[in-house]
Amino acid sequence: MTQPRRPAGRPDGGHRSSTARPEPDLHLPTGWPPVGYEDRDWASTIDEGHLDVWQRLKTARPYQAAVPPFIADLDPRLRPDALTAALEATNEVTRFDTEMAGLPVPMPAVLLRTESASSSQIEHLTSNARNIALAELGGPGKENAALIVANARAMTTALNAGGTVTPDTILAIHAALLQAAEPEHAGTWRDQQVWIGSSPISPHDADFIPPHADRVPELIDDLTAFGRRSDVPPLVHAALLHAQFETIHPFIDGNGRTGRVLVHTVLRSHGITRHTTVPVSAGLLRATDRYFAALGAYRDGDPSPIVTEMSAAALAAVANGRQLANDILTIRQQWRDQIKARTDSSAWRLADQLFAQPVINVDRATTDLGVSAPAARASIATLVDAGVLTPTSDARRNRAWQATSVLTAIDEFSRRAGRRTAGR
Repeated sequence: MTQPRRPAGRPDGGHRSSTARPEPDLHLPTGWPPVGYEDRDWASTIDEGHLDVWQRLKTARPYQAAVPPFIADLDPRLRPDALTAALEATNEVTRFDTEMAGLPVPMPAVLLRTESASSSQIEHLTSNARNIALAELGGPGKENAALIVANARAMTTALNAGGTVTPDTILAIHAALLQAAEPEHAGTWRDQQVWIGSSPISPHDADFIPPHADRVPELIDDLTAFGRRSDVPPLVHAALLHAQFETIHPFIDGNGRTGRVLVHTVLRSHGITRHTTVPVSAGLLRATDRYFAALGAYRDGDPSPIVTEMSAAALAAVANGRQLANDILTIRQQWRDQIKARTDSSAWRLADQLFAQPVINVDRATTDLGVSAPAARASIATLVDAGVLTPTSDARRNRAWQATSVLTAIDEFSRRAGRRTAGR
């Protein structure tokens, strides 16, 4: 999702009721009310000499910020087809989770990385499997790859925190996501207005203006109360929590990636995914235009489209994930004929680690295998002799080796997920 425009000024905190779009009853007990809007004054920090007459007139007017309803106690009334889609997808995700846990390769780690890459791609942050794996080693590399690795750390943070969505969990996820790239904003709620689309000068005429920063804390408290409910079907629960989070947009940056991590937190809380990560974002990549339209429909008071899209994305992710697992198992079988070493040797243990980390250096092999550096070098040499590993470059300094067949399989997964077809 395109990140909000960085604000050139801040609202002064004053607001007036809008006659055009009245503020909703925030404590409506049933149904799913649409987002309301309120007038907020805008105080630009841009020198007026840099604005034309129309821009000065426009920015002098109030803008309309969203006022999302509280949802903690709402009853999601879905169309029958949306509820059926969610239940079917839930059953398939549960089966997939069990299947992946029983494989002799570290598929949970593989799928977590594919989900991180796909979620980042929705934000136009793309990188190939090789660059992501190089970034995982901690060396200098491509900026997008480093951001994708940070997304994987954010997902790991969420999974390690358990299945409960709390304000502290959300802040920890965001901190892991942006600590390296934007430390000044990482893990803190925004204190200024953000908006999606339109001009960087002001929020006037933006595609969507999330709530004013002073509403964020109470909306997050309400969101996490909704997250604690156990009476909402799992995928419905995950989809609606995600849509509400994106509507609140509580951070200056990283809202889309953080919100998609929360989908997995909710699924984990219901016990639907106990072992692995279903790369739902890879499914959303199939048609990002429908994904963004579904978020818009949610804000208009119709929760069914986002549930339908999230369910379809989960099913597509399961199918793609099974294909990736088959490809990896085929590679492993081929390696059995290539690697001339005992099956209980460190070389074989390293080979299985390559599915989770397909680019390796001596330091990483030493850590992963729990052996000395000479023993790690010997294992790498065995895999090089077998044709499993090849050097990433001819340089002798800071040398790394890659499992090209694994990288190709992961890139093929991304290709099947598809490029964004439209969106913001």
